[in-house]
Amino acid sequence: MKLRYRILNGVLGVIVIATAAIMITVSHDSPCPEAPPLAAGTDSMRAIMNRCYGVPGGVRLETVAKPTPGEGQVLIKVRASSVNPAEWYTVSGQPYIVRLMGGVGAPKDSHAGYDMAGVVVAVGPGVTRFKPGDEVFGGAWGAYAEYAVGRETRITRKPAQLSFEEAAAIPIAGMTALQGLRDQGQLAAGKKVLINGASGGVGTYGVQIAKAFGAEVTGVCSTRNVELVRSLGADHVVDYTKENFTDTAARYDIILDNVGTQSFKDMARVMAPGGIIVVVGGSKKGPFLGPIKRILWSKLAQPFIDPRIKFYLAEVNTADLDLFAKLAVEGKLRSVIDRRYPLEQTAAALEYLGLGHARGKVIITVN
Repeated sequence: MKLRYRILNGVLGVIVIATAAIMITVSHDSPCPEAPPLAAGTDSMRAIMNRCYGVPGGVRLETVAKPTPGEGQVLIKVRASSVNPAEWYTVSGQPYIVRLMGGVGAPKDSHAGYDMAGVVVAVGPGVTRFKPGDEVFGGAWGAYAEYAVGRETRITRKPAQLSFEEAAAIPIAGMTALQGLRDQGQLAAGKKVLINGASGGVGTYGVQIAKAFGAEVTGVCSTRNVELVRSLGADHVVDYTKENFTDTAARYDIILDNVGTQSFKDMARVMAPGGIIVVVGGSKKGPFLGPIKRILWSKLAQPFIDPRIKFYLAEVNTADLDLFAKLAVEGKLRSVIDRRYPLEQTAAALEYLGLGHARGKVIITVN
């Protein structure tokens, strides 16, 4: 065997061994530690803690120290939170690739939850927009708790037209829909938009946002959700159990793909010239990569199809929260709530979301 082939085989062998070692390492689960004891006199609260991976095994209701707001932060008494795929991934530790950032063996940060709505109880130095008693909604790490600290730039005032539960449903799912359509898809009046997965958290907001911007909207969902999607304002609804939207004569300027059920080649057939496919999610199947595979496939597919494929991470910000509040006040947006769970049943809420059949949002009620 020539020397160069021996070197190539050696390099490939090292790559295979290294990959296997990484897979074994990231798939390791450390045992759940006991909650650390609280010092006497510590202000405490109830909170969901995620000290080890797994649903429901890694989800525990504990008594922990109540947080205090720092520079530019606000302490909020949480009234409601919501469950997103992001929490399911980080709490369950699957796909395993999330552990490279979240912690190998066990989570680096044991707090859980982000979406929230509640009442301001204290403000930190430098906060000028809020005062105790203000009703707010937005994002705060560790929102599956009686109290959470959020940055002033990640929250806004809750309009009276929204309940705490309705407001808590919005941040991650709403931002994902808005920023995917408006910023990535270049949403504008008159454009033809298809929402693949129109009855889920992102999809229900996507339909309403596209209509509010003046687009012609087609929603794709199952039979049981057809009337729901139509009630949100969709001009056309495709029941995927009866029809494949990639086999129709329709043409779309934007596809917001929440579920990854169709190949990029097939979706390209129904795209108008200059169209954009916005990738939000994909199948959770596969313990190591899960929906990340969808992103990788998009990179491989892009050179072979005309529509642009875009992937992004949404960011909660005050300006967009204010837009959601405005749309709610104008009657152009509502939160679709499937189920509500009390804080102590957060594990059950995560399990239900993980089944992949939630209609709209799943809410955690607190206080």
